[in-house]
Amino acid sequence: MEKTEFYQLLESRKSIRKYKTDEVPKEVIERILAAGMQAPSGKNRQNWRFFVVTGKKRDEYLAYSQKSWLGIKDILAQRLKPSLYQFTERFFFTLGDAPAIIFAYSHNDQEERYHTSIGSVYMAVENMNLACLVEGLGSCTMGAPLEIQKEVDQFLGVDKLPEYQKGELELLCAMVLGYPDHNPPKAPRQLEGRVTWLHE
Repeated sequence: MEKTEFYQLLESRKSIRKYKTDEVPKEVIERILAAGMQAPSGKNRQNWRFFVVTGKKRDEYLAYSQKSWLGIKDILAQRLKPSLYQFTERFFFTLGDAPAIIFAYSHNDQEERYHTSIGSVYMAVENMNLACLVEGLGSCTMGAPLEIQKEVDQFLGVDKLPEYQKGELELLCAMVLGYPDHNPPKAPRQLEGRVTWLHE
């Protein structure tokens, strides 16, 4: 890949909230997951754990997505224009018709510091966002499932796993993905006050 192509790829990444209903082939999702697992991780523990939800199970999750909206709607009502607020509410009720959801968990333990463990997973998720672009897909990473974290754990059956029962498995975010059905503008990047250079 040319240098300019790489930076253009980064700049073109944006959150998509409206999708075509076409299913994403399993092999494409597997490539996206493999891209995620190329990320660096603390002590090379590769502590990410992914749960992929499609088909009828995805449809069942809509009730949970709608419930998660209740935890953030008041904050968004203050931050968003009414039209964007309504669009966002519709997204939570339909997930924008995205056909697939990937839930990202961190397997935490005493071998690694907590923030390093979760940071490793978020790096993998960003790899997956970029892989979606290369595959002609859109994606949207969401923290809203954390509003109903225990219910999501139960929905996925994660609460039955030994690591979870030892308190080592933690939901960090979800990512919806599919073929985009809109091309929203990307919010401008805010550079002021974000970087401090130190030198003698």
